[in-house]
Amino acid sequence: MKSLLLTVLLLGLVAVLKAQEDLLDDKEDFSGTWYMKGMVHNGTLPKNKIPERVFPVTITALEEGNLEVKIIIWKKGQCHEFKFKMEKTEEPNKYVTFHGKRHVYIEKLNTKDHYIFYCEGHFKGKHFGMGKVMGRNSEESPEAMEEFKEFVKRKKIPQENIFVPEMREECEPESD
Repeated sequence: MKSLLLTVLLLGLVAVLKAQEDLLDDKEDFSGTWYMKGMVHNGTLPKNKIPERVFPVTITALEEGNLEVKIIIWKKGQCHEFKFKMEKTEEPNKYVTFHGKRHVYIEKLNTKDHYIFYCEGHFKGKHFGMGKVMGRNSEESPEAMEEFKEFVKRKKIPQENIFVPEMREECEPESD
């Protein structure tokens, strides 16, 4: 009887420790500079909206697990800085933006320091989905791209919708 009680207590302790481990995984620190290695869209992105060049993304951790994201968009030969907040949800690694109109899912890859940031929502009455494979350094990562292609397959997005814009460290407006 004592051995049965000890077994039950031990299993309970293992379950609690496992739950704490899972919570720690959910507390991943996404703060810092991120470099895009590739993008995909579900077919709803018009050709004129596909970025030619991209820049590092800066993420800052806020209170309660929320994140502030700073991106630079290249448009008509000019740099435009844009900030938005990603609000943590009850679901692990799921955030909402733009007053709940868009959902962002962050998926950790097996490739060290690489994640997929996948955003979906509605825009002008159409459902859209867009994903980015991001890393903490600017070096190319064939392993991360292979994992990204598997993700794209799981999402049932055509592989031809994957593209790799030119990555620039800094945004310098074009001179006349």
